[in-house]
Amino acid sequence: MFLEVKRIKQKLDIEECKYILEHSLRGVLSINGLNGYPYGMPLNHYYSKEENRLYFHGGKIGYKIDCIKKDNRCSYCIYLEDGLDDTGWALNFKSVIVFGKIHFVCDIEEIKRISTLLSYKFTNDNDYINYELKNSINNTAMYYIEIEHITGKKVNEK
Repeated sequence: MFLEVKRIKQKLDIEECKYILEHSLRGVLSINGLNGYPYGMPLNHYYSKEENRLYFHGGKIGYKIDCIKKDNRCSYCIYLEDGLDDTGWALNFKSVIVFGKIHFVCDIEEIKRISTLLSYKFTNDNDYINYELKNSINNTAMYYIEIEHITGKKVNEK
């Protein structure tokens, strides 16, 4: 169902893919738009190794939510730059693409838990995190990708 990386020497093993998912901050979620065109948006995420899920949060209404309700299939792409090579122009990077289906989290305690874990990726300011949870949690949608396939590769543009 899912294609494998053609250049085997560039393929990342699954543990490195999971490491990148866990330690990266942002990626691009791509879903099927209501008009038949792909719809991609940059998001931050939280990866749970234990559950093998990618979590996201956002508003409860909008185009993204409407698209997900119509068709929950998605992909999520992350890349980490390793920097330029010695020539100064060729970029080295690693990318990971996740394929799966999006599901909504309905339990408010679970939304709070994941929101807190996601917040800690960006700040250790507990006062800020508690303020945001108190004032925003009732308007927050939490959803996750039920991962069906992960693929990754390293690229040297040279």
